[in-house]
Amino acid sequence: MKTAEDFLEGQILLIDKPLTWSSFQAVNKLKYVLKRRYNLPKKFKIGHAGTLDPLATGLLIVCTGKFTKKIPQIQAQAKEYTGTIVLGATTPSYDKETEVDATFATAHISPELIAETIPQFLGEIDQKPPVFSAIKKDGKRLYEHAREGSEVEIESRKTTIYEFEITRIALPELDFRVVCSKGTYIRSLANDFGKALQSGGYLSVLRRTKIGDYNVTNGLTPEAFEQQLAPR
Repeated sequence: MKTAEDFLEGQILLIDKPLTWSSFQAVNKLKYVLKRRYNLPKKFKIGHAGTLDPLATGLLIVCTGKFTKKIPQIQAQAKEYTGTIVLGATTPSYDKETEVDATFATAHISPELIAETIPQFLGEIDQKPPVFSAIKKDGKRLYEHAREGSEVEIESRKTTIYEFEITRIALPELDFRVVCSKGTYIRSLANDFGKALQSGGYLSVLRRTKIGDYNVTNGLTPEAFEQQLAPR
C-alpha cells in the first residue's frame, strides 16, 4: 500500500478521465483526495502530462511529487487515440461543443475514396489548431477570441501522424484509430479529413488509449482511484 512518502517522492498515476470532466478537474480531484487521505503539505506537487478536452475520455497521466519533473518527457511521447468522425457537416469547434454550422453531401463517399484519401494524412503534415482551443494569441486563449466573435488568424504547425486507419464505415460515421506526435489536434484531423473527402467532418467521439508505453487499460477512473487508496 502506498504511503505519503511514496506520493511525495513521486508516482505516475494512470487515470481514465470520464466524459465531461476537464483535465484540471481530474487533477484537482486527485490532489484533494491525496492531501486529505495522507495529510500532505499545502505545497504538494501534482500535474498532468497532456490535456484532454472535456468531451474526450481516456488516458490522463498524472505525476506527483518529484515526478512532476518527468511531465515534459512524458508529454513528448507518441499518443494513440480512437474515436468517431461524423461526415457531411462541420461545427466551429470541430467537435460537438458547438452546433452544426454547415452541411455537405456524402453520397459520393465510398470505401475506395476513403482509402485513397488516408495517405494525405500520414507522415509530417501541416495542421491548423481549432479556433476553439487553449492556444494563446495576443495574450488571450483562442477560445476566448472565438466566443467574442473575433476573427483571429491561426498559423498552421507541423505535426506527425504515424498511423491512421478507419476501423468502421457506417456513413455518415467513420470510426478511426490514430497514432500521432505531441501537439496534434484530432478535432482538426476530423475537420481536414472531411474536407479532403469533398464534404465536411467533425469529431463526435474521442478516447486517448496510449501515451508512449502507458495504456488506458491500466488506468482507473478518479472514483476508482479514491476507493483503492489505503483507508484513513
